[in-house]
This record gives sequence, C-alpha cells and structure tokens, in this order.
Amino acid sequence: MSSEMYARIRENPKFKELVSKRERLAWTLTGIVLVLFFGLFLTVAFNPAVLAIKLGDSYVTTGLLIGLIQFIFFWILTAVYVRRANSEFDALTADLLRESSKGKK
Repeated sequence: MSSEMYARIRENPKFKELVSKRERLAWTLTGIVLVLFFGLFLTVAFNPAVLAIKLGDSYVTTGLLIGLIQFIFFWILTAVYVRRANSEFDALTADLLRESSKGKK
C-alpha cells in the first residue's frame, strides 16, 4: 500500500469508527478482567476466610468455585471479543479497504 492510501484510510470516518469501537470494547473487557482478577486477590489478602468456606460435605470451597467461574468467564469474554472482531470489525475493515482502494489513482 502506498502512503496516499494510508492517508485516505486514516482520514476515512469508518476508520475512526473502527478504532473507536475496538478501543471501547478492549478497554471495557480489560476493566472487567482487572476488577474480577484483582478483586479475587484483594479478597485473598484481606478476607481469606470467605474463600475457605466449604460447599456442603465436599472438599470444594468458595475460593475454588470462584476461581473456576473466573476462568470460564474469561474464556467467555475472549469469545465475545472474537465474535465482534470476526463480524463487526472485519466488516468495517473490508468496507474501509474497499473505499480506500476506489480512490486509488
């Protein structure tokens, strides 16, 4: 690609929309992960007894269950990002490239 095409892409409103949507989603997911991840560690640091509560007669504790739920939830968040990237973001990128290549001299 030429520098003219890069300039056309950067000036295109769809590029700005794409960057804005991707950043907003990335920061939202990052915030969720950080709150949950550090929330668990803060609980371990300041109130570990909550995580030691056994569930019924089993050896499973609330800490183990919360850790497992976090692990699964992080995979779900990854799937959400991949789904948005493969549908919405890829469509915007394709439109952007198509429009930018039309203006090619």
